[in-house]
Order: sequence, then C-alpha cells, then structure tokens
Amino acid sequence: MKKTKNKTAGKKVPRETKAQAPNSNETDFVFGYHAAQEALKKARGNKLFLLKDAGGTKVEELKTLAKEHSVPVKWVPKQKLEQMSEGGVHQGVVLAITPYQYLSLNELIDQSKPEPFFILLDHIEDPHNFGSILRTADASGVDGIIIPKHRACGITPAVVKTSTGAVEYVPVARVTNLTQAVTKLKEKGFWIFGTDMNGTSYHKWNATGAIGLIIGNEGQGMNASLKKQVDEMLTIPMTGHVQSLNASVASGILMYEAFVKRSE
Repeated sequence: MKKTKNKTAGKKVPRETKAQAPNSNETDFVFGYHAAQEALKKARGNKLFLLKDAGGTKVEELKTLAKEHSVPVKWVPKQKLEQMSEGGVHQGVVLAITPYQYLSLNELIDQSKPEPFFILLDHIEDPHNFGSILRTADASGVDGIIIPKHRACGITPAVVKTSTGAVEYVPVARVTNLTQAVTKLKEKGFWIFGTDMNGTSYHKWNATGAIGLIIGNEGQGMNASLKKQVDEMLTIPMTGHVQSLNASVASGILMYEAFVKRSE
C-alpha cells in the first residue's frame, strides 16, 4: 500500500497551554511510588502523604523531590492512605495533585513532531488496559493518545498507577467525537489503521509517515462508523482456541511493530 507522507512541520507548544480540564474528581490523588515520583518531577504535586514511620531509600527520594518543588509532606496512618487511594495498592504513598489537563486535538497535532504516530482508543473502559497502553506508548515512541470524552476511561488514579508515571510523558487529547477526530486527521494527511480479525497481517504494515492506529473497545471492538473511515485493517495472526487478545496486549504488539519499522 503506497502512502504519501504528510510534509507539514509540527510546532512545539508548552504542556501548560493544554486547554481542556477534566472533571476535578478524576485525578485529585495518585498513589504508588512511581506515579507519585513522576508527578512530582512534573510539578503537579500539591501535598505528599506518606505512611507514618515509613523509611528507606524510596521514601527519602520522594521527600527530596517534594522539598525541591515546595510540596508539603504529611505522615498519616495506613487507614488514611487506603481511604485516599480507594483501596488501591498505594505502597505507603499518596500524592494530592493538580488535576490532569487534556489537550485538544489541534493542540496535540500542533505540538507533535512531523509525521507523528497517534493511538486512538475507541471507548476503552478498563483503567488497567488504558494504563498499560500508556506505559507501552511511552516505551515505543508513540506521539500521543486520543480518547473520547464519554463512555470511556479517562485519566484516573488507577490509570496513573498502572502506567507507572508514563501518563506524565505521553500527551493525551480528549475529543467529543472520535469519528470527527479521524476526519480531521485524514485532512492533515494521516493514514488511519484499524484492528480486526480479518485484514492485512501486521507484519506487512507500512507504519511510516503520519499515522493513527485505532484500538477497539474490549468487548465490542471498533464501532461501525470508525471502520468506514479506516484506510487499512490490520490483524494479528493467532493459533489456539481463543481468537482474541486483550486490548493492551494487542496494542502493545502493534506499537512495537510500528516502532521497529519507523526506526529503520
């Protein structure tokens, strides 16, 4: 499949100019050492809560980071940490943070390098899937993730914890309508790929240029309107009795395939 590469140069803009604010209750707290560490590095911490009488190298590192960014530290009992993390695995660390601010689609495009690689999540609902996708996206050089505002998982504390802090490095745009977002990307010269049981083997994927990869919902897959906009469907050949993969596993395979081909 021959593609014409998008020649438009991207323009960098600071992360502080992100326009769309999420619901304030989505990310008031992050928990776990790595998530708190990365949020502190990005100056998003407001108050650091540590397990009373906790010590060790990791605790000292967090205290140092908090001091560098003028974030107060409070020592609290385990019950308080469990309440703030809503029963999550907090590792004795909870950080109150500035709520995550999403990019608009235009901001994501403008701040990205020329010929970027975006992942579009079609109503992914499991925060652990979303967090894992963010973690792999950071490792494989994905330039941004696009999610819908409604009926989909946003940036929650569970997502931040699962991403082990990758959410601080992979830009996330939130849009009202994914179909309209795909239309805009195609107008900008992007080639759009989807995932399905029937399609071109991902080994033959031409992943160069400005591309967007759509990952379908955990149960329903890609919706019909998005399928109509796809330039090419990709499939991951499988043997065995269960002919499907977890959304984060499938996206991880494809992200690394793109990483390899875009690095050649």
